[in-house]
Parts: sequence; C-alpha cells; structure tokens
Amino acid sequence: MAVLGGLAALASGPVLAVEERLDLTGSTVGMFAVFIFVLAYILVMSEEYLHLRKSKPVLVAAGIIWAAIGWTYINHDIPGLTEQAFRHNLLEYAELLLFLLVAMTYINAMEERRLFDALRAWMIRKGFSYKSLFWLTGLLAFFISPIADNLTTALLMCAVVVKVAEGDKRFINLCCINIVIAANAGGAFSPFGDITTLMVWQAGIVKFNEFFILLIPALVNYLVPAIVMSLYVENRQPAAMYEDIELKRGAIRIVLLFLLTIASAVACHSLLHLPPVLGMMTGLGYLQFFGYYLRQTLPSSLSRKRVLAQKRGDDEALRRLGSVVPFDVFSRIARAEWDTLLFFYGVVMCVGGLGFMGYLALVSDLLYTGWNATYANIALGLLSAVVDNIPVMFAVLSMEPDMSHGNWLLITLTAGVGGSLLSIGSAAGVALMGQARGMYTFFGHLKWTPVILLGYIASILAHIWLNAASFQIYG
Repeated sequence: MAVLGGLAALASGPVLAVEERLDLTGSTVGMFAVFIFVLAYILVMSEEYLHLRKSKPVLVAAGIIWAAIGWTYINHDIPGLTEQAFRHNLLEYAELLLFLLVAMTYINAMEERRLFDALRAWMIRKGFSYKSLFWLTGLLAFFISPIADNLTTALLMCAVVVKVAEGDKRFINLCCINIVIAANAGGAFSPFGDITTLMVWQAGIVKFNEFFILLIPALVNYLVPAIVMSLYVENRQPAAMYEDIELKRGAIRIVLLFLLTIASAVACHSLLHLPPVLGMMTGLGYLQFFGYYLRQTLPSSLSRKRVLAQKRGDDEALRRLGSVVPFDVFSRIARAEWDTLLFFYGVVMCVGGLGFMGYLALVSDLLYTGWNATYANIALGLLSAVVDNIPVMFAVLSMEPDMSHGNWLLITLTAGVGGSLLSIGSAAGVALMGQARGMYTFFGHLKWTPVILLGYIASILAHIWLNAASFQIYG
C-alpha cells in the first residue's frame, strides 16, 4: 500500500483529460512506467547471461504498470475506464494465446511421433558434403518455418548440423547463422511463420493470401548472405552415419490434420468473418478425437506387430513394443513453449499500458508523421534486432498509423527479418546459442552482420520494386 500511495503522489501532477482518458506522458507516473518497462527489457535481453527466463521480468513489469494506471485513475475518480482498457488488451492476448497453443501442440505431437527425427536421420544417412548440408539445412529452414515456426525449425536443422559436423566450430557457426536467417525469412511470408505475422493477420490488416507477396523479398533476404557465406564453406565430405528411425503410428495423419486445422482457421476468417482462433480450437478437437482413436486401437495394433516381430525373430522390435505408451494430447499441450506464451502476455500488457498512458500516440506521431512511413518501418526493423519483434509489432498495431498496404507489408517483412542481424535478435538465434553452446556465439554472428544487412536492404528494395502497385513511398 505504501508503494501505491507513493504512485498516487507521483501521479498527482498535471494531466490532460481527453474523452476521460488521461494523458500521462508528461507525468512522473508515466516516466516511472517507462523506466519499469526499460528495466524489464534490459533483463530480457540479458537472458543468456543471467539465465533468467524472459517471461519473469515482463510479467512483473505489466503488473506494476497497470497498478500505477489503476491507482492514478482512482485518484481522478474514473476507475471504470482502466478496467475496460485492460480487458481489451487481455482479449487480444487470449485470441493469440489459444491460436499459438494449438499450433505448438500440433508441432509437439509431430515431434513425439518422431517425424522430425526421421527427417534428421534421412539427412544424416545421405552423407551430404558440408556445402550441400549448408544449403540443404538453410533451404529446409526457409520452407519449413512458414508451416511450423521459425524456432522449432531452427532447432531441428541445428541438431542435424551439430551431429554431422563433429565439433567443427567454424562450420557449425556458419550453418547456425544461415539457419537463423533462413528460418526468420521463411516465417515472414506466412501467417503461421512467426508471432508477428500472426498478429497482423488476426488484426485483419493483411489477408491470408497477401502474405505470400513477401515470398520473393524474403527469399532475397535469405539468399544474399547465404551465397556470400557459402563461399567460406569447405567442400569436404563428413563421415556418413546411420540412424534407423521408425515413425510412430499416426504421424502422417497428424500432419494431414494440422493442414486441415490451418484450412479451418483460414475458412473461419475469410468465409465466415470469424476469428481464426475458432478454426484452430476446432482443429485441437480433431487432434483429440484422433488421440482417442490411437489409444483405443493401441492394444490390437501392438498385438499385430508382436506377432510379426516374433515371426521375424526381431528381439529389438519386441523390446520397443514393450515400451510403447499411449498418445496423450494433453501431454503435448503441457510441452508448449510456456515461457514464450507468458512473455507474450507481459509484452502485450506492458505495451498496452504504455499505449493507454499516451506513449504510443506520441511515438506514432514522431515516426509516422515526423518521418516517412517507409523509413519508419525500416528503422523499426533494425530496432527488432535489439528489441524483440513482438513488442515492436504490437506497438505498431496499437498505434494504427495511416499508411499504405505496401507499408503494412513492409513492417511485416522488416520486423520478421530484422532480428537476424544479431544472434539475440530472434528466438531462433537465442535458442541456437544454447543448443550449439560455444560453437555458435554472439560475436561469431556479429562478424557476418554487414553481409546480413545487405540481405535486409536487398529484401526491402525487392519488396518496393515488385509490389509497387500497393506501395506508396511518400504516402
């Protein structure tokens, strides 16, 4: 109570009421909120060194910022407005949370059915050269991330590289940089590739099919640095390794159900004008029914396989069959990336709170009125290399700047690929620093930042040139 009383005293400075909403940008309580958000974000960016999960500081910061807002409004006898504003932000988060939760559940289900292990084993078994592996992992990262997500895709490709390269730090570092760029670029032209593209689609600003306009600019963003880096990859052959991976029952059918779920989400949004999350939650029902089918038919399936294994005299197969456990959808939900989901909550609430205070209107006026919208979007993309692209995109969506459709596609592109400039600029980069610890590093990535920046600039120019019809540089 002492803290809240202090905040009330801080908030007692002059504020302007406009339609009952207080402009707190010039008040001490507003500056206090900005300080709390900056402090929280410094802790987020220091995650690698502090080993403090990124969700923790933003969750606390969101609570403090909204407590400050609530106490300030109580002291001005308008408490109802803050509750409405908070609930509005909470609804936006809830829709995205459920959408992401279903997508993560499907990805985890495919992983549990050993689909990704089978892909990795195939790549290793083929005995590709280092140069071939560099291009194959990059291209697969680019084309898988639009369907899965950039984080899962990057981790899968990194696992292949680390296993094949046998401790070759230089090659692993180059491959990891290539994978991060490819995964982020691939996620930029699909509503499912990144949280930021999903936010833009759910906001109704860009239609589902319009994201694919960004395919060629995203490909340019990946290919420019990849071509340069490939010149430094030795064309030698690693020792071939053999790993026998058998897909679990229902793996392919789960992939088909995921595609059906995506189609349901698109149909809800495009045909029925309902939120896409309705289609995704219905898709979770598909997976639950299929999980029920797998559990009910497991005994008969095991009996059939045991008979076949006994006829062959395959003791290893009999041992594997003895350790089979039923498929459980809820265990897949539990394995969702909850730190990311909670971090997303904290960011949405922090940025929403600062917007409610009036800061987003201030920044919007500075960037989109004081500057040309194109330059503002390019600058925000560069900012996303340091600040996570989620708050950058949420801030832009909250500002609702008046700009052309081409510029909305531009900020979608730049926020998605700008994080590739630094290893800490995207979830994929941070995750790979942990997975390939000591081999893929911040400074190893920084060495190639000028080349990655060339790809960033080339992708922007490609978008402006190819999509000129929807792009008004001075509008």
